[in-house]
Amino acid sequence: MQKHSVCFVCDSEYLMGNGSSMTTSTTINKGDRLLHQNVLGSRRFSNYWWATIVTLGASGFLLSGISSYLKVNLLIVSDPTQLVFVPQGLVMGLYGAAGLLLATYLWLVIVLDVGGGYNEFNQETGAIKIFRWGFPGKNRRIQIDSRIEDVQSVLIDVKEGLNPRRALYLRIQGRRDIPLTRVGQPLSLTELETEGAKLARFLGVSLEGL
Repeated sequence: MQKHSVCFVCDSEYLMGNGSSMTTSTTINKGDRLLHQNVLGSRRFSNYWWATIVTLGASGFLLSGISSYLKVNLLIVSDPTQLVFVPQGLVMGLYGAAGLLLATYLWLVIVLDVGGGYNEFNQETGAIKIFRWGFPGKNRRIQIDSRIEDVQSVLIDVKEGLNPRRALYLRIQGRRDIPLTRVGQPLSLTELETEGAKLARFLGVSLEGL
């Protein structure tokens, strides 16, 4: 039996498995011998939406604090010059500064496309490559290389309740389960079963968890 090779550039959050959700788009080509799944990471509409809302809100608070201190109205929709700088204006300014730090983090995650990447299964070479983008530094490139012959099954993990979890995992001999989808906003059961069945058929292994 050939040994599978594993390249861990980072073990942080195990292939970005915790956090916001990811969706996949599947492409099968080269005579149905190559399965390529593009994985959407942080560049999702919901992340753009929240980053924009936080930026606007934090900017408003910060400008209100500055307006209260300078007694010059820097806003269009209200007049914060009537506020007493200590403590009202000062507190609003601090909220605004903290909000802008959070907004900067959100935009940075989007620009870096944290969690984005792909899953690739090549029957011609027998190779599996799971790739994700991380944060700058040694964690930036997260990659696992393995062999199709070492795959035991495809696992569907479903947990309902207040914090539902619906995800696909790849079970490989001698390794812990490798997440193929993110855990945040779960996929629908229909989509999860379809993707899981398609991958299991392609790899010639069983589908577990149903």
